[in-house]
Amino acid sequence: MIRIFASLALLLLAPMPAAVAAPPAPARVVLETTAGPITIELATRQAPITTRNFLAYVDQKKLDGTSFYRAARTPRTKGLGFIQGGIRHTISRALPPIAHEPTSKTGLKHLDGTISMARTRPGSAMGDFFITVGPMPSMDAKPGGPGDNLGYAAFGRVVSGMPVVRKILAAPTVAQKGKSAMVGQMIADPIRITSARRVR
Repeated sequence: MIRIFASLALLLLAPMPAAVAAPPAPARVVLETTAGPITIELATRQAPITTRNFLAYVDQKKLDGTSFYRAARTPRTKGLGFIQGGIRHTISRALPPIAHEPTSKTGLKHLDGTISMARTRPGSAMGDFFITVGPMPSMDAKPGGPGDNLGYAAFGRVVSGMPVVRKILAAPTVAQKGKSAMVGQMIADPIRITSARRVR
């Protein structure tokens, strides 16, 4: 009997196995716009740096009062392209630029409804982003090829509100002259982002 109690005591004193940390659940954010709401699910596990950055802008309310200002329509295929929004390089809203997370590292792709970071060069992304309408494989990373194209940092997808995204893509744009990539893509009356809030 004494041996049984001793064995039980040893079992009780034995260290419990460490709990395995669960991967972070995808966060969701609702962008309330003057064209309607857009709900985005963020790939927090696959793209941790990029999603933390986006959530910092959301939590600090730095996206409130910004806008979707660009509608880049694919010239050869009607209804496809992307819309771009965010702080538009406003210094008072900007947080430090973040490290680039290419799709070759995250495993994410630029599909219909993907949200991704706008940037000039890898490692320069701050508070501007875009949402694709239709698949955009040209925006995925293609490492090892000519120029070692690192693509753009996809970090989530639209789970509700794609009709709103398509409406913004179809918004009238200003006719411009020049050689900039944004020529003819600037929305004449930018679609205001009234608020950006976490819902999960």
